Amino acid sequence: MSLEVMVAAALFVGVIAYAVFGGADFGSGFFDLTAGGTRRGAELRTLVDHSIGPVWEANHVWLIYVLVMWWTGFPEAFAAAMTTLVLPLLFALFGIVLRGASFAFRKYAGTLGQARLFGVVFATSSILTPFFLGAAAGAIASGRVPAEGYGDLWSSWVNPTSIFGGLIAVGTCAFLAGTFLTADAERSGQHGLAELLRDRSLVVGVVTGVLVFAALVPLLDDAPTLSDGLTGRGAPLIVISGLTGSATLALLWRRTYGPARLTAVAAVACVVAGWGIGQYPWLLVDELRIVDAAGARATLQALLIVVGLAGVIVLPLLAYLYRLTQSESWSQQR
Repeated sequence: MSLEVMVAAALFVGVIAYAVFGGADFGSGFFDLTAGGTRRGAELRTLVDHSIGPVWEANHVWLIYVLVMWWTGFPEAFAAAMTTLVLPLLFALFGIVLRGASFAFRKYAGTLGQARLFGVVFATSSILTPFFLGAAAGAIASGRVPAEGYGDLWSSWVNPTSIFGGLIAVGTCAFLAGTFLTADAERSGQHGLAELLRDRSLVVGVVTGVLVFAALVPLLDDAPTLSDGLTGRGAPLIVISGLTGSATLALLWRRTYGPARLTAVAAVACVVAGWGIGQYPWLLVDELRIVDAAGARATLQALLIVVGLAGVIVLPLLAYLYRLTQSESWSQQR
């Protein structure tokens, strides 16, 4: 494996991590938005606050990691994407900022009306942010980001691949969040809420699974390079994603919530990894290959050293944080 590919692989590990951890975070907004009125939805919204409160900021570590790796390791591709996809990325940035501010402000709102407003902004931005990130990913995957940058500001991300990418991003986030929230509710003794979340998660999971495989049809014409990769070397991961997604639905149906979290994570990780392997060796599909987009060799070497240090210093702390929030003692602290 060449140095350039090693750095690209390290970058994409961050993409997968953000899709999984940030996805479960963003997906909680869907259940917050559909929880119902103030009284009927209070229990679910309290669960959302309790579940994501300790980790919603920590999960953005992965986004920062991806952007820094991309910018320093592959500056030409980064510049091309930023100048072409400035609109969806700007919308996603607005969503991240509004979401975080509203999540914090609604806890300290002076009136019920203010709390409701902040809650709606939090939930809506939690849905729109992954949509725009998925749309940007679809633009790259369908070859609509020219290597020299400054591609069309609208058609680059308003197209079938981008729309499906955005919808799949929203669906996978909601499915992950629903699976984790269901397990959290059951572990804390809220059996009625767990049943409600279980039913909604099953529906979301089925719809998302249909979307993932339905997207393969328009990809044949709209993103032929990616389509060839997904039906070729990326096919095993797509199949595994389908199997683990189906296993998650079965485990939710049988109310086996602990293992369902693991299979849900595997399903999302595999479908994202399948996308990455499917478009290899392109960084910008049909425009710029990984080996051609890489920066200076000394920079790439330094990045791998930093990745190694982060693995030793940061990962254990994040793992400990996630472990604490999934423990029985944390679930009872309400």
